[in-house]
Amino acid sequence: MNSLVFLLLLALKSVPNCFAVTHTLNYFHTVSSGVPNFPEFVAVVMVDDVHISHYDSNTRRTQPRQEWMENVNADDPQYWEGETGNFMGAHQAYKARIEILKPRFNQTGGVHTYQLMYGCEWDDETDEINGFNQYGYDAEDFISFKLKEEIWVAAKREAEITKRKCDQNRANTDYLKSYYTQICIKWLQKFVDYGRSSLMRTELPSVSLLQKEPSSPVTCMATGFYPDGATLSWRRGEEELHEEVEPGEILPNPDGTFQMSAALDLSSVPPEDWSSYKCVFQLSGGQEVPTSLDRKRIRTNRGKTGGGGDDAENPSNTSITTAIVAVAVLVLVLGAIAGFLVYRQKVLAGKCPRAEGHPEVKEPLKPAPT
Repeated sequence: MNSLVFLLLLALKSVPNCFAVTHTLNYFHTVSSGVPNFPEFVAVVMVDDVHISHYDSNTRRTQPRQEWMENVNADDPQYWEGETGNFMGAHQAYKARIEILKPRFNQTGGVHTYQLMYGCEWDDETDEINGFNQYGYDAEDFISFKLKEEIWVAAKREAEITKRKCDQNRANTDYLKSYYTQICIKWLQKFVDYGRSSLMRTELPSVSLLQKEPSSPVTCMATGFYPDGATLSWRRGEEELHEEVEPGEILPNPDGTFQMSAALDLSSVPPEDWSSYKCVFQLSGGQEVPTSLDRKRIRTNRGKTGGGGDDAENPSNTSITTAIVAVAVLVLVLGAIAGFLVYRQKVLAGKCPRAEGHPEVKEPLKPAPT
């Protein structure tokens, strides 16, 4: 489970801005062997990095994760049943591929994972589209498909044989091109339409100032904002600071919002100059939300550093504890997603990867010759 947590933290470092005009539909599959108390196969579907549906081999059912996904029933009453069938087929195919790959890597037993991330992107202003299909084995790059170039790229020596078979399988390449430029885009546009009011909403955060000890940096924490495309900076007057600031990563909260922090080193700043500093939060394209550096607003391990009691019951302070708990809960609840998201930038097969698991694929394409 520690490796899953590590992968999750890596994955959460970078998530696209839902406010941008580029929308994404991502499918994340993972098959594992030798992992106790964990589903052998898990599939997660995300639109603009919002978790919309989930399947695992324990429940053997595809289930919606957003209320607005119930709208799919009107367009396709068999959608959920079809997705479940696709994922069941992918599960069995990927299990077989682990067994094919183990000898290539001189492996016998032990824990092994096979991962796939595929999907498409659509710019709703320019109508530009793209697709991606990336595979990984044991948490390392294995092979990927470049849609625009229509070529396979091997990331490891052991993947060269797979690349040759994929390059020879023109029928599979033609199918993938059709899927990513037509079928995938069609579903992405439907999903965006179903969830537009939720996906395109904006929520401003509550902002708090934290300090462990009097000599510690002061951390500005913003939590509860949406979408995730945001910046958090420290300024002296109107000058943005960099060397004295340690920025944090954008992390998700269980309620679908996000949090981030930025720590300011004040060790060389006289207390009388603190009033010239401020923390500034800004959603992409939105109005700035400044928070002045005021000693009375800072929360420490011992409570408030300044006098006054009004701030003690401020909801923004309560949200700090909520946010901390949220991270812990997130690691537990989203453990299944952890092994997938890291493959946005990286990501198998014994035979040429095929179409198992892709929506609307009733009969998987035949594999390339062994």
